[in-house]
Amino acid sequence: KAVPLTHGNLLANVRDITAEYRFLDGARFVGFLPPFHSFGLTGTVVLPLCCGFQAVYYPVPTDGTALARHIEAYRVTALVGTPTFLNGIVRVARTAQLESLGFVITGAEKCPEALFETIGQRWPGMVILEGYGITECSPVVAANREEGRRHGTIGWCMPSVDHALVDPDTGERSLPGAMGMLLVRGPSIFGGYLGFDGPSPFVDFEGHAWYRTGDLVREEDGRLAFAGRLKRFVKMGGEMVSLPSVEEALLARFSGPGDDEAVLAVEAKETGNVVELTLFTIRGVTREEANQAIREAGFSPIHNIRTVVDLEKIPVLGTGKTDYRALKALL
Repeated sequence: KAVPLTHGNLLANVRDITAEYRFLDGARFVGFLPPFHSFGLTGTVVLPLCCGFQAVYYPVPTDGTALARHIEAYRVTALVGTPTFLNGIVRVARTAQLESLGFVITGAEKCPEALFETIGQRWPGMVILEGYGITECSPVVAANREEGRRHGTIGWCMPSVDHALVDPDTGERSLPGAMGMLLVRGPSIFGGYLGFDGPSPFVDFEGHAWYRTGDLVREEDGRLAFAGRLKRFVKMGGEMVSLPSVEEALLARFSGPGDDEAVLAVEAKETGNVVELTLFTIRGVTREEANQAIREAGFSPIHNIRTVVDLEKIPVLGTGKTDYRALKALL
């Protein structure tokens, strides 16, 4: 689906970002995200252009060695990127090469605990701010701020973004602390897909039109915690099973900070009323090893892997995120 973003949408997002982050004053960015994705367009093109701060670019986001050299040579102070690309830089960089880097804004996927620990040990002065965005929202919806940041959350919504959490089945407002579907509205939200005659992406709720993100989150102390895409949850035995949570348990066992590519992914195969979990891996992990890790992480047997598919490479998108659509086609 084509997402038309107006100048007004993009500028509303830029105004929100500049109002919330003091470190942007005098910042020097390195840009490497594809500008054909909204994260790269807004974060590394529109934002520097509108605010007048310096930016240096490199076209290959997977070349951590070259990016580390650029950060050192140009004394880069801030970086916008995905955890996958950030890990590729951290894995090969000498400590001195990233000493100028004070702030990192990450999004598009959850930042692994191992990456936080590595950066904390090697560059204790570097601040990682996790956020959340969607192309349809220009893209930044929520992010941690410099003060009050909390690892494992996506922080607070941007100033111009209103949000609500609703039960995905009933459409009623979620109870406090409960997981709910995230609805958003505001000047940075698009007006609808281009030439699309399918179901509307907007829903009426409490007298207003809201964009239905398709993402499940929890709200605690005003902060949002991302639980996952609704389509990344499956119902098994009457229980909602989070595929990202199963992945995290397996990644904690079978991956490390030295990995510069995705090493595994979990998908669900539905045959009639039967749902089974499939593990895709480049590590040669057996089903027994995977299920032992799942048990030791505290999951019930319903989360067990039924099938393991060995791959030479886990397919990824241009942003570095796992391409689950390609994996589903292999089921």
